[in-house]
Amino acid sequence: MIRTGVPDLSAATQSIEDRLRTGIEEMTRTEKQLAGHILRHYPMALLGSVAQLARAADVSSPTVVRLAQKMGYGGYPGLQQAVRDELEAQLVSPLVKHDRWAGDAPDTHMINRFADTVLGNLQATLKQIDHAEFDATAALMADPKRRIFATGGRITGPIAAYFVAHMKVIRPGVELLEPLSNSWPPALLEMQKGDVLLVFDIRRYESSVLQLVEMAVEQGAEVVLITDPWVSPAATHARYRFSAQIEAPSAWDSTVAIQVLVETLMAAIQSLTWEETSARMARLEALYDRARFFRRK
Repeated sequence: MIRTGVPDLSAATQSIEDRLRTGIEEMTRTEKQLAGHILRHYPMALLGSVAQLARAADVSSPTVVRLAQKMGYGGYPGLQQAVRDELEAQLVSPLVKHDRWAGDAPDTHMINRFADTVLGNLQATLKQIDHAEFDATAALMADPKRRIFATGGRITGPIAAYFVAHMKVIRPGVELLEPLSNSWPPALLEMQKGDVLLVFDIRRYESSVLQLVEMAVEQGAEVVLITDPWVSPAATHARYRFSAQIEAPSAWDSTVAIQVLVETLMAAIQSLTWEETSARMARLEALYDRARFFRRK
């Protein structure tokens, strides 16, 4: 909770992130802007100087100091020290140590190392998602007046295909654009202002993906980008961008956090379109039964 007068001792048990979220309604407009930046880039945003944070959040240095004081830290140095204390506690506290994924395997076994990394990726990815942007993206894709196109690169193309396969059940007007495909021109011909292009692009960023994005924007499409922490060049054209953590103890990046983000997004869209979606699902099941598509016991 943001402190406006007498210190709220119960807030001592809250993390800095929790205190920012619970106190955001009491903030001024510029303080909310600053808090939003901190939450999207926590904890790294608070490890630099006042001037660096103010510049990154596009607010004044006094706004940074004022927010730190409202939170009860006396000033920015106190807030920074609290962040460092939190990080130190997370590194040493047994409360945050996870059980080994394979009980009979040593901590250094690949199963444990990989699973711990992937879990950390997922937690870090979900932490930095702006809920308002996520909800706005779901609403954009739930709008029946907008068609949805999805594309990806050499590695992320299958994730785009997975998204389209499910979205075709949730709502009509969804199309997959294969990388370097001759389907681009016909799709771009049909693409109208306000349609949505969902793009997956992680390192190594592919020129063909950027080219498609640029052409789609010329058609008036709204771009939603799912990328990595280093951010695809396509971000300059994106209305909404989500960055997923992808590093893993492997020669290949992990796409687990991206997959969870995609499935969560589909669940949100489904909840917004449930009346139509449930009817579509019932019709689809009837067609499957009629075609005896699935084996019966």
